[in-house]
Parts: sequence; C-alpha cells; structure tokens
Amino acid sequence: MAARVAGVDAALLGIIALGGAIGAEARYAMSLWVPHHGSIPWQTLAVNVIGCFLIGVLMVCITEIWVAHRLLRPFLGVGILGGFTTMSTYAVEVRTLLESGRVGAGLAYLGGTVVAGLISVLLGVSATRWVSETARRLGAGDE
Repeated sequence: MAARVAGVDAALLGIIALGGAIGAEARYAMSLWVPHHGSIPWQTLAVNVIGCFLIGVLMVCITEIWVAHRLLRPFLGVGILGGFTTMSTYAVEVRTLLESGRVGAGLAYLGGTVVAGLISVLLGVSATRWVSETARRLGAGDE
C-alpha cells in the first residue's frame, strides 16, 4: 500500500514529479533543436503537436493493448507528456503575437495549434491501432 500524507498518495505524486522533470528536459532539448524564427513560435507548436500524437499513442496502449500498472498513465501522460507539452507558453506566445500587432499570425497560431493538436491525437490513435492490429494479425498467422 502506498504511503499517504494528508490524503495524498506519495507514490503517485512522486512518479508525476519525476515524469514532469523528464518531460520538461525533453521540451528544453527540443527548443535547442528547433530554431525560433519568423512569426510563429515553431518550437512550442512542435512540442505540443508531438505531445498530442504521443498522448494518442499512450491512450490506445494503456486502454486497449496493455494491462497497465496504476502509475504508468500518471507517469507517462501527466508527468512526461504534461511536462513536455506547454499550454502556458502557447497562451503567452499567442498574447505576445496579438499585442505586437501580428494579429493574423496570432490568430493562425491560436487556431492552428488546436487543429494540429487534435489531428495529431487522432493520427496517434489511428497509427497505434493499425500497428497493434497488424501485429495481432501477423502473430495469429504464426500459430
């Protein structure tokens, strides 16, 4: 049984914090890899779209493929992917674009990020289901 402090599951809190640290480091690494140029903050857009894709993959894996440990979803989903993606930076960047008079770029970034994120989740879900089903069919042929 996990230790509880003031009604908080210490293992759950610890695993989310660990995952968040890993995710934040991965986001920082991505910011070094993807250069910032032009009106659109490509670094933030890239991490959020990649994070959405991975959330789609994760949700299929832990709800349809694996019997997951109770801490896996909080570690990967809330911790790592929550630390990797960044809605707060996205909101600040939209505001900065709008306040600097780049209204078209700001609105494109605002809407484009949401649309790209939703499409990425759907692609992650679809790709993972396709890979899983293909592997299942190939594995059934081995018997």
